[in-house]
Amino acid sequence: MMDMVKMGSFLAELRKEHNLTQAELGEKLGVTNKTISRWETGNYMPPVEMLEELSNMYNMTINELLSGKKLSTEEYQEMAEANIKETLKMSAFSLKEKQEFYKIKWLKDHVAIMVFIGICILGVFVAGAMMSNMLIGYAAILMLVGAHCWRNNTMMTYVEKYAFDGTGAGQ
Repeated sequence: MMDMVKMGSFLAELRKEHNLTQAELGEKLGVTNKTISRWETGNYMPPVEMLEELSNMYNMTINELLSGKKLSTEEYQEMAEANIKETLKMSAFSLKEKQEFYKIKWLKDHVAIMVFIGICILGVFVAGAMMSNMLIGYAAILMLVGAHCWRNNTMMTYVEKYAFDGTGAGQ
């Protein structure tokens, strides 16, 4: 069985061997020092993308990181299967589930601005209809398309940032 505290201690040891602070490592990986602290205390396991980065940075295998120690050839094969099984069990949420969670969270956090933009676009459309001006109506449709693109791009940027963070930020 995987020992998260042992793994976290090993990650802290490796970071210190490379003369990095939690903030410096976080900056290199694109996460906060708080995230690094959570990994090192064993509260959270780094997501697979971060394990891959850490293994490259420390010139170690992901299996060794998960085991919390450098492994001999015999130990390596023994621990590989156990670590894979344990990691899969600990992955409470799939990437798709995380993405859906953060989409909904972003929408909830931005509902007021979206309603405001919608009312503005509706106002432009109604004004165009009342003045019998098709050009204003077309402008409203273009505004609607632009607002949709803005919403989708900002929402997906947010989702990508938090779904890959590994801390469950915002939960």
